[in-house]
Amino acid sequence: MELRLLRYFVAVAEERHFGRAAARLTMTQPPLSRAIKQLETDLGVVLLHRSAAGVELTAAGEALYAEATALLAQADQARARVTAAGTATLTIGTLGGGDKAAGRLAATFRRAHPAVAVRFREADFTDPTAGLRAGLADVAITRRPFDETDFHVRELRADPVGVVLRTDDALAGRAALSVTELAGRPWFQLPEGTDPLWRAYWNGGELAGDRPAGLVVRTVAECMQAVLWNGTVGIAPLQTHVPTDELVCVPLTDMPPSRLVVAWRRDRESLLVRSFAQIAVDMYRS
Repeated sequence: MELRLLRYFVAVAEERHFGRAAARLTMTQPPLSRAIKQLETDLGVVLLHRSAAGVELTAAGEALYAEATALLAQADQARARVTAAGTATLTIGTLGGGDKAAGRLAATFRRAHPAVAVRFREADFTDPTAGLRAGLADVAITRRPFDETDFHVRELRADPVGVVLRTDDALAGRAALSVTELAGRPWFQLPEGTDPLWRAYWNGGELAGDRPAGLVVRTVAECMQAVLWNGTVGIAPLQTHVPTDELVCVPLTDMPPSRLVVAWRRDRESLLVRSFAQIAVDMYRS
């Protein structure tokens, strides 16, 4: 039995009238009548009693109606599951903190791939790969340095960095600072197990020398709060830091730039991932 014929039959059975069923199916009545007659011929039974007032189901029609509604519901569910399974998705990992170019990147990618469902996973400082290493993201917009073994990495932009200070800090009014001028101040700490390359960079490297240990932070927001409440030294890319009434970001002259990158795993490369990466590279360089 064709699903098309079953849908026609269910409409007639529920409307109890060929004219109303035809209107519901957005077709004319003659081909609907022929389709029901074909179904009856195929099954070798009478499904409907026709009269001037409408139609009534026979016992065979009642049995077919119960079976047909179940079959059609099952077919609709199967279609939905297959469609969902075939929908292209892309999970993008980020570290938070925002980026002024994110809106333009999203618009450019949507134009190129309007049917792709995009998901986001925001990681914390313990994972500079933003979910790639654990297989929780397909591609990531993140920052070097981190262990790049098994990854493709393309640089998008090199951002100068600065030290985040409270506005009432004695150094807040300076045009620029060096890391050595922050000697003796507590620096925020990254959790145990954090990539050592990442930890060394954001803690000022060897330039920072010996300094008191500040609070352990896991996110950009926690870093900013540590500065605000405890005077902890925090570093941020000048490109992404948004000054507030309480916090400023003073450029650091002796820190290498923070390099924004797009990265993905070599063993999970796909056409969609490569397309996203190329769109990101082209957009940031334009």
